[in-house]
Amino acid sequence: MARILAIDYGKKRTGLAVTDPGQIIASRLTTVPTHTIWDFLKDYFEKEQVETVVVGYPKQMNNQASESVRFINPFLKKFQQKYPEMNLEIYDERFTSKMAFQTMIDGGLKKQKRQDKALVDAISATIILQNYLEQKRNSLR
Repeated sequence: MARILAIDYGKKRTGLAVTDPGQIIASRLTTVPTHTIWDFLKDYFEKEQVETVVVGYPKQMNNQASESVRFINPFLKKFQQKYPEMNLEIYDERFTSKMAFQTMIDGGLKKQKRQDKALVDAISATIILQNYLEQKRNSLR
């Protein structure tokens, strides 16, 4: 099987997470400066077989798209143009940054490490991917 890659796309940084080839475990991959995302994806897709890309899509409490989708929508459009054969899914990422921060606290990370925005972005991508995997498993039942 191929991997699933999750992207927490941001204006400055983009967090990435990936599954194992069996699509069982979500793991933090890295955080890259957003202006380098296309180079990163090109290199990654050449090295790894990826079946699906899941992009976090922020929504507000009323289920409307949040203001930050104005940065994400052009990315999604360009992704579909560059990789038309790739399965692309969007996933509601509400609260993932808060969940990532709480995960860091629960994991015992010191305050200085919790202020590392790149780490928060990568953990957020991992949470998006883990939630996506759980929803996918639940829909198969």
